[in-house]
Amino acid sequence: MVNFKDISAGYSKYVEVDLGASKMVILSGQVAFDANGNTVGKDDFEQQAEHIFQSIKSIVEKAGGSMDNVIKLTNYVTDVANLPVFRKVRDKYINTAQPPASTTMEVSKFVKDDLLLEVEATAIISK
Repeated sequence: MVNFKDISAGYSKYVEVDLGASKMVILSGQVAFDANGNTVGKDDFEQQAEHIFQSIKSIVEKAGGSMDNVIKLTNYVTDVANLPVFRKVRDKYINTAQPPASTTMEVSKFVKDDLLLEVEATAIISK
């Protein structure tokens, strides 16, 4: 069974997939938007990364898990030169002893020009 969560503007912020003894939580790409759709941290990669990982943490916890349950990250950045900052922020949130699988891609732009990164996440949470 699939449960679509926090549906707005034509997409779900996350989806829960029942796996029996656990559930898979698949998050849509998180960007640095505040509650009103304004960009947080314009021209500040670190502030945007912090906002994004706080959003991921909040959604995973809302689904009943913790950041230790995150098994996969897909990262999109507009400039790979920001990877050291990205890793510094990410490592405050993930289990660095058992880090999630991760893919990073440089892209030309996002839905708004002042966004500098987007992160998708997948977590497996025991019931």
